[in-house]
Amino acid sequence: MAEALSKAALITGCSSGIGHETAARLASSGWTVYATARSADTIADLADRGCRTMALDVLDEGSMRAAVQQVEREEGAVGVLVNNAGYGQSGAVEAVPIDLVRRNFETNVFGYLRMAQLVLPGMRRQGWGRIVNLSSVAGRVTMPGSGIYSSTKFAIRAMTDALRFEVRGFGVDVVLVEPGPIRTRFTESANSGMPDGSAADGTYAAYHETVAKADADADRSTLLAGDPEDVAKVIERAISSRRPRARYRVTIPSRLLPALRGALPDRAFDAFLRTQAAPPGG
Repeated sequence: MAEALSKAALITGCSSGIGHETAARLASSGWTVYATARSADTIADLADRGCRTMALDVLDEGSMRAAVQQVEREEGAVGVLVNNAGYGQSGAVEAVPIDLVRRNFETNVFGYLRMAQLVLPGMRRQGWGRIVNLSSVAGRVTMPGSGIYSSTKFAIRAMTDALRFEVRGFGVDVVLVEPGPIRTRFTESANSGMPDGSAADGTYAAYHETVAKADADADRSTLLAGDPEDVAKVIERAISSRRPRARYRVTIPSRLLPALRGALPDRAFDAFLRTQAAPPGG
């Protein structure tokens, strides 16, 4: 057991949205926060709000190691890891170029996994730690046009379930947070990456257009969508609780869609999906 227990929080993907709001909220609540992004310039405002800022790219092994080592030098260990860095990749499975598929997995899955591997030795040494993995309702239900992104989130769910079982005996809790639609630039970014450029043959163009509109409408909905602060509050609750829950869901769709998927046979659920977007080639 380390002499001093570190509860310093290292958060990835803080340039906007959930990561930015979480860093600001935890710092205002008295946590020692290390806010990170690929470019530290994009999070300069968080330094003014009490965070320590630094560059961290989850596609770069050296960058990940350097960030963890800096926190360990200054705090003894990373007490809390919030794995948030990630992005959406929309598009029909056939249409998304394989290099974009690999990049989405490298960021959304392997980045989470590697960060957990790097912080766990310090957490085990001090006998305490929290790892919060940001997943999505897309990790439970695959909606039209989200096959690649949902695959990454299903993988995060599996990894989190295994990790929770494996490290609990060392005093480390692993938590999965599953938001539904959140009013950020996430969907805008995902839709901008639709594979309909000059190399596309147009087979899925109408489908992609319908998917993009449906996703944008969901994010604008006052009933269905939440705000980044809603997720930040849940993350703070998870790392502050003496016995955090294994998973937390945020917004109505994060609860409703998995319940609907579990209740309906496959054909019936496919019929429901057709109300969201007409399938290609129909």
